[in-house]
Amino acid sequence: MNPRNFRLGTALIALPLMMGCASTQAVAAAGPAMDQGVQFGDLQGGNVIVWSRADREARMMVEYAYNNKFKGSKVVRGSYATAGEDFIVRQELTGLKLGQDVYVKVWFEDLTNARNKSVPVLGQFHTVAPGEAIRFVWGGDTNGQGWGINLAFGGMKIYEAMRQVNPRFFIHSGDNIYADGVILPSATAENGKTWTNIVTPEVSKVAETQAEFWGRYKYNLLDENVRRFNAEVPQIWQWDDHEVVNNWSDAKDLSADPRYTVKDIPTLVARADIAFHDYAPLRPEGANEPERVYRKISYGPLLDVFVLDMRSYRGPNSANLQAAPGPDTAFMGNKQVAWLENGLKKSTATWKVVAADMPIGLNVGDGTNPDGTPRWEAIANGNNGPALGRELEIAGLLSFIKAQGIKNIVWLTADVHYAAAHYYDPTKAASNDFLPFWEFVAGPLNAGSFGPNTKDQTFGIQPVFEIAPAVQNSSPYAGYQFFGQVDIDPATQALTVQFKDIDGQQVYSKLLNAE
Repeated sequence: MNPRNFRLGTALIALPLMMGCASTQAVAAAGPAMDQGVQFGDLQGGNVIVWSRADREARMMVEYAYNNKFKGSKVVRGSYATAGEDFIVRQELTGLKLGQDVYVKVWFEDLTNARNKSVPVLGQFHTVAPGEAIRFVWGGDTNGQGWGINLAFGGMKIYEAMRQVNPRFFIHSGDNIYADGVILPSATAENGKTWTNIVTPEVSKVAETQAEFWGRYKYNLLDENVRRFNAEVPQIWQWDDHEVVNNWSDAKDLSADPRYTVKDIPTLVARADIAFHDYAPLRPEGANEPERVYRKISYGPLLDVFVLDMRSYRGPNSANLQAAPGPDTAFMGNKQVAWLENGLKKSTATWKVVAADMPIGLNVGDGTNPDGTPRWEAIANGNNGPALGRELEIAGLLSFIKAQGIKNIVWLTADVHYAAAHYYDPTKAASNDFLPFWEFVAGPLNAGSFGPNTKDQTFGIQPVFEIAPAVQNSSPYAGYQFFGQVDIDPATQALTVQFKDIDGQQVYSKLLNAE
């Protein structure tokens, strides 16, 4: 069997494999359903998280092998699917051989005496061995601004474009869902065209209940492109604001928003956090910090990925002009910054990729304060001067990197719904105690297209490339949907970044040589 043909079958449907002596028809009729397919996450060395969901109480079973015939396979008995976690189970596979294609078969057995089995779902991924070339993709912003799953358009077909480049893994840079956005049966796109959505009850209003937050993630998994992608490409998830509500921080006030009956931000954050951790194929941190999102994932001597959380520890959105650091200027927070500094200092990998959920030098607004001054959502504060507010935290981090002489750091992000390459030049910066570096912005992945944003020169941002629509909130029809692709060559150690569009066509490329 051709491996690519094997892959094309996965997760589109549950493949009709025979389990024991039961017929496929009997299994399908009596056993649990696996409508959300499978996901793989946080691939690191020989370890990976396997994620799936049943439709009832059941037990997950995972079989894996290094060939698509499953000869010499091993079977792992997973955990129980229960209603408290929306019947989701994560199971870690450990000790996998490196540099191998791993073929996986997942099914559920219900908790009756008959132990009725689901039709299995197949998946496949590749473990990265030291010395292998590394390719991965990244992007963010999925199903935003009411542009949902349009079957006539081909669904979320940018996920198929990403799958076709055969990446080793994928970084979702945040806004995995738009819990604060309503998806209607249809919407009017540019030039008067009609965009038609699949609609479920959970996306027909803003998410407030636990079931509604869960339902947002289930909605994404209705898309065949997404399920097929998930069954082949291990993922690294981080989150941003729309997993909860637009631009949320301690300053968020929903009292005047008629869409919400739940006005308490901590309540919405709690329910959103539970849903995110349930649906993300994320390796749990442990009992000491079970809700933690920031983490490091290593891919041998060529690459360390530092995954940030720029949402959970921030102070309130404000004018962002504080002259001294304090709780109100926190963006990542002291503990996370110390972790990042220590990790970068100790890293022996050639390339250190910082996966950030927001860009550094772009002005991202959050309306105005009662006195009329601009309020800011991201790091920049629009004044082009020396570091103030949240910029102080970044200035300290960049100064540390320079003092320690840490080379080959690349920042990857999304959030602003267009693609851009930024060079941060200390010779053109108001706060210049740092080494020059690159930041690349990708997205959106099936959402409205915007941009470009204005720039703040505190850190000398130079927009080398940007591609954005003339009409703000352009639908996917307009084609301004972009993912990023990174390739690291083990022979030269060079890192190449490309932006590709919804059809997989390259629109920009930049080669960076390792220092």
